[in-house]
Amino acid sequence: MTRGSKTSGKVTDDKAVVSRSAVADALSLSRIRPAYQQVTDQLLQRILSGSLAAGDRLPSEAELASAFGVSRSTIREALRALASRDVIRTTRGTTGGTFVARVQLDQVSEYLETSIGLLSGTDVSVADMLEARELLEVPAARVAAHRRNQQHLAALREAIDREIMSRGRGGKFREHRNFHGLVVKATGNGLLAVMTEPVFRVLQARFLDPDVPQEFWGQVDHDHEAILRAIDDGDGDAAARAMSEHLVRLRQAYRDNRPAGDDRD
Repeated sequence: MTRGSKTSGKVTDDKAVVSRSAVADALSLSRIRPAYQQVTDQLLQRILSGSLAAGDRLPSEAELASAFGVSRSTIREALRALASRDVIRTTRGTTGGTFVARVQLDQVSEYLETSIGLLSGTDVSVADMLEARELLEVPAARVAAHRRNQQHLAALREAIDREIMSRGRGGKFREHRNFHGLVVKATGNGLLAVMTEPVFRVLQARFLDPDVPQEFWGQVDHDHEAILRAIDDGDGDAAARAMSEHLVRLRQAYRDNRPAGDDRD
């Protein structure tokens, strides 16, 4: 199919044709929930399944209304709901329309940070977040040992040097976080960074104990040296072990907000 196919004497956009067919299959609405919510859910499901891909143009309001058997005002309400979640975007002009949004990884990271921050202290404890870090970062260190290159190693060395030279709680923690971010980056998996960084930022912002002794940071520097040495050697088992031991020691640096009755370490 060519980019601009002629149909009934006028040019149509292939993206729109593809999108129209994607929403036209098996559309059915019940009377249990508001129609706009059902339209929202069905469009979202087609986006998540890949039937509607990032950058695809959605059919017009009239076409969507016909496909779903609802009014255009219902369609507009559904589109507003999707837009409020940054799932779609609308542009104006001759090439304008409503398109499936292209989401950047940093947007996802910021959304996760906000969500985790709102959950922390109620549904999610410090113990939960520290455990999540261990589940993510210990395997990450193992993978980094096998995938790292000279640029990764140089960046990790520089991060440790800056950490040793830094003064004050804020500076120490900033360089500490940077080191861990670089270990994750060395895995080559961009999604892993999206998952780990928000947890790290929430822990720093809300739960880092202001009374952590200076000797603690000396231990952090020592731990980071051990992690880097194992990654530099390409020893995945040693890197994972060093990261695990380091994260276990980090627990003392955080104020614990575990719910009553939670006996986890």
